Amino acid sequence: MRYLPLTPQDRQHMLSAVGVQSIDDLFVDVPAEAQLDGPVKGLPGHASEMAVERHFSQLARQNMVASDHPFFLGAGAYKHHVPASVDHLIQRGEFLTAYTPYQPEIAQGTLQMLFEFQTQVARLFGCDVANASMYDGSTACWEAISMAGRVTKRKKAILSGGLHPHYVSVAKTMARFTGDQLETSRPSLSAQTDAAKLLAAIDGDTSCVVVQYPDILGRVDDLSVLAARAHEVGALLIAVVTEPVALGAIRAPGDMGADIVVGEGQSLGVGLQFGGPYVGLFACQEKFVRQMPGRLCGETVDAEGKRGFVLTLSTREQHIRREKATSNICTNAGLCALAFSIHMTLLGERGLRDLAALNHARAVQAAERLAQIPGVALVNQSFFNEFTVALPKEARPVVQALAERGVLGGVSLGRLYPDAGDLANGLIVAVTEIVSEEDIEALATALEEVLA
Repeated sequence: MRYLPLTPQDRQHMLSAVGVQSIDDLFVDVPAEAQLDGPVKGLPGHASEMAVERHFSQLARQNMVASDHPFFLGAGAYKHHVPASVDHLIQRGEFLTAYTPYQPEIAQGTLQMLFEFQTQVARLFGCDVANASMYDGSTACWEAISMAGRVTKRKKAILSGGLHPHYVSVAKTMARFTGDQLETSRPSLSAQTDAAKLLAAIDGDTSCVVVQYPDILGRVDDLSVLAARAHEVGALLIAVVTEPVALGAIRAPGDMGADIVVGEGQSLGVGLQFGGPYVGLFACQEKFVRQMPGRLCGETVDAEGKRGFVLTLSTREQHIRREKATSNICTNAGLCALAFSIHMTLLGERGLRDLAALNHARAVQAAERLAQIPGVALVNQSFFNEFTVALPKEARPVVQALAERGVLGGVSLGRLYPDAGDLANGLIVAVTEIVSEEDIEALATALEEVLA
């Protein structure tokens, strides 16, 4: 519980210093429907510190703990097993207290870790170079769009309907302040991606095309044709990867011609959180490196010829004049990047491939079992560890009914798209290595009961 010692006079002094009359003036950009119009319902207006702690503990006990139930949630955040050694190593004092080290005199150990992290991300994504991580996948996606605008000197970005709607929302928020034009659409509940539609939309004003791989419905598509078409008109292809474990089984986006590859690294080392901290991954081809946001660690030798590591490129506004900075939000939680790197190192290339194969096998098993349920249809023709099923009724109440039976059964498209329409019956199911055969049968049995 946080203690806030400020007096009303302290608050008024701070408000006067920034030139506003009230705290409400600081939230004018927050939509009215997202703001509370009074106290939080269900909470007492005043209570002792012990009573408040007791009340919130009771509320917390109403949550379903992910590790205690069959778990099939995904849609951008995935539950994988994180080896205990990851947590042990990141809590070493020299790492734990560094947090976001940006000063030039960073310890060599931290610099070497970031260098290794960059190498892992670049190899994973099939790109020449990667930066030393970012906030999360959604902001990394926007940074890629912004970078494409700098490279092409154009302002129109075409976003696939298969791109996570939260990523689209972040991009729209930022584009309000930059003047970028974003062409967006929604996915269709079908096995086909919108690749043909994207190909037709690319023109000489396009700065970039943004696709998710695998996409929000779990569909996997060949990006080569899209990359070639974008390059014909001088545009860039940006690929977004929200499940990096998939790249242990499917082709890297950079190998198919993607110019910039970004993603969310949460699956490896970080674990599920309620909104973060997560770790954004960002990589590109070498010819674009000077437009890449964030910072780059490099390897060199010192005056005695010994190997050393340095900050090679730091284009953040903390390091250079704001007008020359490539970004003003490209910070990161370095500890999350470390956790990602340790997990990747423990796996190695063979381990990552084995993990990916296990994920896919479990997902195939689950998809085949669910498809046997009357009224349930598998949407995907291809997928990694996440797929979409079409139910005979709206998915949102089905998900709630599954939860009441002790199964976290997936993410409804109606939750991601409030005006879902024809998407309302779609349910995204994610199956990772933590899912057992018993869990799959528990989901199938509960779904049969709910749909009966």
